[in-house]
Amino acid sequence: MSHPLILTALLPKDLHGWATALRTAHFPPERNYLEAHVTLFHAIPAQCERELGELCKRLAAEFAPVDARLLGLMSLGRGTALRLESEGILRLRDGIAGHFRGMLTTQDMHRPRLHVTIQNKVSPKEAERLQALLDGTIEPRAFAFRGLGLHRYIGGPWEHIRDFVFRGQEKA
Repeated sequence: MSHPLILTALLPKDLHGWATALRTAHFPPERNYLEAHVTLFHAIPAQCERELGELCKRLAAEFAPVDARLLGLMSLGRGTALRLESEGILRLRDGIAGHFRGMLTTQDMHRPRLHVTIQNKVSPKEAERLQALLDGTIEPRAFAFRGLGLHRYIGGPWEHIRDFVFRGQEKA
């Protein structure tokens, strides 16, 4: 069985640790297999692994860390997320999507709303309670995505394949 690939944008380590702690505190523990993450693609075909790795390696060598902003909370209906914005990471993602045109799922053909899920698959009331609890405690801030993370989806947990840290000069 071939497992699809997931591509994420790497948060800075301090923001990643803080968001992972929020996720650990508020995500249903029986479904919390992952640390905090920002998904750019949910299911790139497994047979694209080598090609995707080479593309990510080239992008990491070319681009500097990508400017972004934490805006606050975002309702997922049955969950809660940290809402992010980054036109640069979305442009980078658009280039990857163009490269794999014809290979992507319907979900991955569309630009995502950038976010970090800290709670999911709960009742709408439970999600509203967490949003009320956290309201006013999430400080907007600027940060930079530090690279791309490649993972394999294995039915819930993810298998980490490799990180590609931005080290170039060009701005995305």
